[in-house]
Amino acid sequence: MSYIVFLALLLLITLLGCYWMVESNRRKAIEAEKKRFNQRVKEINNDFKDKLIDFSESKIIRPKNISRLSMITSNYFVVQAHNEENLTYLEYISDLLLNTIIMEASKAQSPEQIDQLADRLQYFIAELPYNGIEYNKAFYQESLPSLIEVIKYQPPADLQDDQPPAQSTQASDDFTPENQLSELSKA
Repeated sequence: MSYIVFLALLLLITLLGCYWMVESNRRKAIEAEKKRFNQRVKEINNDFKDKLIDFSESKIIRPKNISRLSMITSNYFVVQAHNEENLTYLEYISDLLLNTIIMEASKAQSPEQIDQLADRLQYFIAELPYNGIEYNKAFYQESLPSLIEVIKYQPPADLQDDQPPAQSTQASDDFTPENQLSELSKA
């Protein structure tokens, strides 16, 4: 009987040791995943800030606006869950903003166009929320993408309406005095 008690106790200690090792490895894996996640968030924030500093040095944005723009990435997880899907969207939206600014800066040929881009960026910055709690899912999913569109250059309405004046000149050519006389004589 003592052998059975001894074997049961040995088995219990072995099971407890195995459980403790498995639980320890699980905690380590969760901790490693958190560190990896936090490292990616940190890299996104640092890359974003570095690009903003580059934009500041090339006079596209004002140095005082760097901290305001960096709030876009630094406040992302204030009211959002820390999961892979949200992290992927943070990467997407920060890349979208940076690539839009880069694309618009590369289009600007004259100092006047760079000033216009700076004005559009200033308007973009003015529309950003001031409180960290306002950087919520609705802001990132709905407001921010439409605000990024504000940065893009939109040609003036006068340049887009080239077609109607061309048609009206053709119509006015049809009503020259000679054509009007011929039209009257037919009637």
